[in-house]
Amino acid sequence: MPAQFIRRITKRTLLGLNVALNMVFLLSIWLVSFSKPVGWVTGFVGLAIPYLILLQLIFLLFWLFAKPSLAVFSLISLIIGWKQILLVVAFKTIKPFTPTKTESLWRIADWNIRSFNGVGAASQGMAVIKKQISDAIQQNKPDIICLQEFNQSMDENHIALFTKNYPYYFFAANYQNKSGTYRSGCVIFSKWPIIATSRIPYPDAESLLYADIVRGADTVRVFTTHLRSFKFKKEDYEDLDKIGAAEEDGVEASKNIFRKMKRAFQYRERQAILVKKAIDASRHPVIVCADFNDVPTSYTYHQITHNCLQDAFLKGSAGLGRTYMSLSPTLRIDYILPDFHWDVKQFTLIDEALSDHFLLLADLELKK
Repeated sequence: MPAQFIRRITKRTLLGLNVALNMVFLLSIWLVSFSKPVGWVTGFVGLAIPYLILLQLIFLLFWLFAKPSLAVFSLISLIIGWKQILLVVAFKTIKPFTPTKTESLWRIADWNIRSFNGVGAASQGMAVIKKQISDAIQQNKPDIICLQEFNQSMDENHIALFTKNYPYYFFAANYQNKSGTYRSGCVIFSKWPIIATSRIPYPDAESLLYADIVRGADTVRVFTTHLRSFKFKKEDYEDLDKIGAAEEDGVEASKNIFRKMKRAFQYRERQAILVKKAIDASRHPVIVCADFNDVPTSYTYHQITHNCLQDAFLKGSAGLGRTYMSLSPTLRIDYILPDFHWDVKQFTLIDEALSDHFLLLADLELKK
């Protein structure tokens, strides 16, 4: 009798948890699918969705073995949320990235280079790291390079690392010191002529850049941007450790992290609307290369890509596609997003161990 009672209570508890999970999951899908912002809460929801999907899969497998008829709850939820699943995981067959390409292709490189600082305290300020970053990009022979967290100073001409092979460029600073001797922001390098450029400032720092690039009879518009980050500092990562270890001051640490994340989500909502507006205004085929600091299940991603952009990773790769090395394996926050004038021929992520982000490469073909 006690064993039967325990089994019955366990079954009811698990079923209740599964029903609660279904409600949270479906509410989350509904919230992030809006084309208009519904508050900063959607930012946290977007981060949670990959884990909610994982929990649904665990329940699905459990009920298939324990009581198959109850697996229907998770199955229906996963079917309803299939669009979000396809944003989180790419199901393409993995093929080796082919270094050589045909003349018709446009090879695009995108990378947040972490201010040329490398990774690890020992690499800070080392000139060799800057040369290694430049070489790591150029050895892949991209035609267009978009970099975030790029910097230029009176003492170090980082643009010169690229101009031998990429004589055309557009660099716009989002930040500079008081004397104007140091500037940082985003940059676009091109093998082909740039005939027009623009910097579209955001109301809360940083900006969106674009360059119109001419190759033969074709003109395309390449955008790059770095959207607001959480701006975590060393003490914030220490706070995360406190939360994970359930230390006594973990509550205050949680509040600090929450405030920073909430503020960043609010900023990115406003920035995403401006990016979408600029894309829709383009008269040319578009490629967006960016560090959104947000995942594919976020409002930011939905707003910017809605009905106008493809995701090169989803078209040409497989798996989760993590692009940021810290915190979580689900953080795909860097993107190459061509519009529907393009075919994605291949895509890859490269860990060069020179930044906390991966280098993204995509071969695109302009439809004729």
